[in-house]
Amino acid sequence: MTEFEALCANDADLARLRASIRAFLTADRAEFGWQPAVDCWLASWDPDFSARLAAAGFVGLTIPAEYGGRGLGHLHRYVVTEELLAHGAPVAAHWIADRQVAPALLSYSTEEQRRRLLPRIAAGRLYSAIGMSEHGAGSDLAAVQTKATQTDGGWVLNGTKVWTSGAHVAHQIVVLARTSPVDPQHRHAGFSQFIVATDSPGITISPIVLMNGEHHFNEVIFEDVFIPDADVLGAIGDGWHQVTAELGYERSGPERILSTATLLFDVVRALAGQDVDDRTAADVGDLMARVISLRQLSISVARALTAGEDAATRAALVKDLGTRFEQDSVELVADLLDCVPDAAALRELLATARLHSPLFTLRGGTNEVLRGVVAKGMGVR
Repeated sequence: MTEFEALCANDADLARLRASIRAFLTADRAEFGWQPAVDCWLASWDPDFSARLAAAGFVGLTIPAEYGGRGLGHLHRYVVTEELLAHGAPVAAHWIADRQVAPALLSYSTEEQRRRLLPRIAAGRLYSAIGMSEHGAGSDLAAVQTKATQTDGGWVLNGTKVWTSGAHVAHQIVVLARTSPVDPQHRHAGFSQFIVATDSPGITISPIVLMNGEHHFNEVIFEDVFIPDADVLGAIGDGWHQVTAELGYERSGPERILSTATLLFDVVRALAGQDVDDRTAADVGDLMARVISLRQLSISVARALTAGEDAATRAALVKDLGTRFEQDSVELVADLLDCVPDAAALRELLATARLHSPLFTLRGGTNEVLRGVVAKGMGVR
């Protein structure tokens, strides 16, 4: 394989998979009538679609067959993810569980946890949220204050998580909590992860509503929530190592490039039949060149994950560059729309993209902090 081929996802089996997911999406939309959306992986919640997608074999691709998945690689999942985003499909229900909870379970969980949770993820019927960020501890997760105290048969959880996507409709939240006192010399030590059922006594989930009334985010308060030992994820004290690896999956995927894909591609298609000037043609060329370059970077991370390599630094770089592009693309597309007749539907997508745009560089770790991750990974102090 050449260096260029390693930056692509055009292998024969991947091409067949791409064709099959495209056929599924075309047929499913025709039958069920869902509409493509901007930021669909966060905003478009449709449990029935997730179940149909899973029944067709497009969820849980990296989960081994013994747990209900297909036992394929990260590049196979990448191809399917890319097509789902490009089509603006309503994937939010199963997204987080499939993207990062499943790999964490495969890496760190007990056999009982795998058999209990992975088949539901592969079936598109387990909805999970991630409890990392807090007030005053967003990208700096070492500042997390939520605590878990050991008790008979388990742990007692107290604290608050914020910006918790989908917590109000999730079955569980994977929570990062401090399980030993702060060591100023080792800020990243003493954390652990817990699988917390959202119907547990002591949990209060309050909505954080966007200006247009959309509700994706939540504040979650834990007051003396009991967590049995069976729901500890991984080893006590290894939480920092675990979430760092997990963030590689969260930060590097095509959703960090293609949140605005439906708007971007629809505008370019609309311009294809228009007589545009050289400046407009150059703007389209710039957009497409950036998408292609970022896609190649993102695929390189997927290949690294497939090879079992540590991709945290590269994932942080992709997330920084990708989400800045997503923000830039919104206003670039707004200018291009002036050249598109009858653009009412596209302007509706643009309005949603503008509203979500500030979120792009915040979620998954602010870009400013991620640049520090990249610098540290390159040996810069």
